[in-house]
Amino acid sequence: MLKKGPEALDYAVMPLESLWWMDEAGGFSLENKDEWKWTAMLMQPIFVTREHFVKAVEAVRKKNDPPGLEKVRLESFEEGLAAQIMHIGPYAAEAPTIEKIHKFIADNGYRLRGKHHEIYLSDPRRTPPEKIKTVIRQPIAVPAS
Repeated sequence: MLKKGPEALDYAVMPLESLWWMDEAGGFSLENKDEWKWTAMLMQPIFVTREHFVKAVEAVRKKNDPPGLEKVRLESFEEGLAAQIMHIGPYAAEAPTIEKIHKFIADNGYRLRGKHHEIYLSDPRRTPPEKIKTVIRQPIAVPAS
C-alpha cells in the first residue's frame, strides 16, 4: 500500500519469518510436527503506523476478505539474545541443523528460551529445494546459578 498511492515510499519488503512452538512442557520437539503452532511475521519499516495498518486491513477485507484476516496484527517483537545458523536445503531436512544449533547452545553453557524462529530467505516457488536458505534462530538464556 505504501509503495503505491500518494505517499509512494520506496523500501524493500522483508523476508517472511515464523515462530514455532508446542504447548507441551519440554519445549520444541522435532518428532511431533503435527503439534507445532506458529505465527508468521513480516517486519515492517519504522514508518508504518497503526493507521496505515488499519487502512491496509480494510482494503484487503473489501477486496477479498480472506479467512483469518481477523488474526492479523501489527505489534513490536523483541527477541533478545539468540543463536542462529543458516540451513541450506528443503524445510523437511532442517532437523539436523536444528539439532546442531541446540547442541551448540548447550555446549556453550546456555539454555533454550522462547520460540523457535525461522527467517525464509528464498522463495520456494523459484528456488530448487536443495538451494533454499533459511536462518534458524533460537533465543537463549544463561542458566540460573
